[in-house]
Amino acid sequence: MARPARPGSSRDTFVEFAATRDPQLREQLVEAHLGLAHQLARRFGHRGESHDDLVQVASLALINAVDRFDPDRGFEFSTFATRTVLGELKRHFRDKGWAVRAPRRVQELYLELGSAADALAQELGHPPTVGELAERTGATEEAVLEALEAGQGYRATSIDAPDRQEGTIASRLGADDAGFVGADDHQVLVDALQTLPERDRVILQLRFVDGLTQSQIADRIGVSQMHVSRLLAASVARLRESFLVEP
Repeated sequence: MARPARPGSSRDTFVEFAATRDPQLREQLVEAHLGLAHQLARRFGHRGESHDDLVQVASLALINAVDRFDPDRGFEFSTFATRTVLGELKRHFRDKGWAVRAPRRVQELYLELGSAADALAQELGHPPTVGELAERTGATEEAVLEALEAGQGYRATSIDAPDRQEGTIASRLGADDAGFVGADDHQVLVDALQTLPERDRVILQLRFVDGLTQSQIADRIGVSQMHVSRLLAASVARLRESFLVEP
């Protein structure tokens, strides 16, 4: 059983624990700072993970911080623990939250864009543009586009998760798909594709059939990601017009 905490003795306890590695002192220090772990876990509560999972990650990081803290270096434990716990929480999202793996720099920028977009929307009164996000985060517009594109693979939604229609994906499996109504337009789409330049058809194939990101397509065909984005938009618009033309 842990020793009762003594008010104002945390630093002395750390000094004693560093010298003895007494497991009871370790437990006492962890319990005394669990509130910090819970507080830091709540910062990430809007990112789709359960609170219990986040608290578990934060608590394990807190234990690690207690074990590694050196009271002789002159730092406050709260400062050291905060850095350790936040680092572990961010690593948790970076390593566990991606259904499709993306480079670490892209993952980190995507997570940063979430908070930047919320802040800018409140400041500007409208959803921020790519340029505004780039300016706020210090990234290029192409990097922002790449991160947003890769973010589509972030935490693939569970089929049991509620959606915007107050149902779940699972509840609609096997139901009539409204998309079947447009099945007769398949030949129109095939004919419209044939009117596109070969490179545009290849880009559409890579993006919507093979599932490559715009950045991967850009590397594959030797152009910038921004150019790929423009080509995709133009091709999709042209195909859409084909469906709007009266027979």
